[in-house]
Amino acid sequence: MAETVTSKNLALAKAINESLRRALETDPKVLIMGEDVGKLGGVFRVTDGLQKDFGESRVIDTPLAESGIVGTAIGLALRGYRPVVEIQFDGFVFPAYDQIVTQLAKMHARSLGKVKLPVVVRIPYGGGIGAVEHHSESPEALFAHVSGLKIVSPSNASDAYWMMQQAIQSDDPVIFFEPKRRYWDKGEVNPEAIPGPLHKARVVREGTDLTLVAYGPMVKLCQEVAAAAAEEGKNLEVLDLRSVSPMDFDAIQASVEKTRRLVVVHEAPVFFGSGAEIAARITERCFYHLEAPVLRVGGYHAPYPPARLEEEYLPGLDRVLDAVDRALAY
Repeated sequence: MAETVTSKNLALAKAINESLRRALETDPKVLIMGEDVGKLGGVFRVTDGLQKDFGESRVIDTPLAESGIVGTAIGLALRGYRPVVEIQFDGFVFPAYDQIVTQLAKMHARSLGKVKLPVVVRIPYGGGIGAVEHHSESPEALFAHVSGLKIVSPSNASDAYWMMQQAIQSDDPVIFFEPKRRYWDKGEVNPEAIPGPLHKARVVREGTDLTLVAYGPMVKLCQEVAAAAAEEGKNLEVLDLRSVSPMDFDAIQASVEKTRRLVVVHEAPVFFGSGAEIAARITERCFYHLEAPVLRVGGYHAPYPPARLEEEYLPGLDRVLDAVDRALAY
């Protein structure tokens, strides 16, 4: 008897779509809300077909009012629903920032644990699609600084599917950063698999000479860097963080204790970025193991540039390889 094949080859965006569909099917309290998420299916078509199949009371087209979208989701969560809201682009989230950081993040502590707000805020983020400012931002550090929020970002289709399931099932609010430049990257997704913990990092390439740490859109770049470095005899380890808050510092430490060098890569500006926290923590934890300072590669401390200049702004193969060479030169 032939073995049943349950895996599917899906684009990252389609994996999120199927994950949302599964959540809508299995839990009548799950709702989807956002600008153009219904009839249009979202600007990236991530919610395509969901309103048609589940109706306008489950997949809700909202006005252009991010603060109102998140505020309404908070009210629905107080009444027992599990809203999944979409912020159409990363730079549009700031009108909702007050609701997220002063209400959504704080209600559980404010009520001494009596109130839970199981809200997922989906944010397509990052550059690489030829867009302009407000459409290519990486604001994850602004949210990671706020206690009471979980911050995650998948790098591949399988993680996108399962991490969305886990985010929706969480009783805590989750900011789900979706790497929009990877929406069309395909990968195997097994809907019958048993996923690992939501906030556990994963080694995606074993190595011995240096650790590259990244999350979301930069994981693929770091894998390309490791492949290029291998041609020169350098054996790099790539660690996909998957979660920015809480962060799996134990996994980073374990890798660095083996490789003794660390380069952190993210699209967000290096200045006060998540790489700074990683560098500080790992310097404290691995002081006697490190053979070079922790180096960071990221965007510049400047407004996001016009589309034709974004490749100069974003970390690329050469810029990360340069950091690798500098670390290995110590």
